[in-house]
Amino acid sequence: MDCPDCGEETVAFAVPEEYRELAPGDDEVLALCPTCLGLHPTADADPEPDFARVGDAFPTGAAAIPMALVLGSLDSLALHRSAIETLLERVERAGADPLLVLDRLAADPGVDARVDLDGRRRQVSQFRA
Repeated sequence: MDCPDCGEETVAFAVPEEYRELAPGDDEVLALCPTCLGLHPTADADPEPDFARVGDAFPTGAAAIPMALVLGSLDSLALHRSAIETLLERVERAGADPLLVLDRLAADPGVDARVDLDGRRRQVSQFRA
């Protein structure tokens, strides 16, 4: 699937049952855009989603899906605060530093995020303190 916002090819993945209530919306399959970091519903998941396409800073393994859901929730911290906090904890438990991921994605020249990653990172770190 191509991103409806910027046209880039997305990374489609199935949302595991344990993350469904934390995902923005109620879709079972989502697609993350490696350029604008938009998260969109889609019909088909990649059997082996290649999250490395998002950038070197993006975590792999167990941290990838919760980090993708964090990125998809950053457009409304007020609406998604509880889910973001839980997802950040899951990213950390999986061995990745989600705030460092946000820093590195913000500095990545290949990323043109639709939200201000620097600003969101500051806000997220404040409500985690």
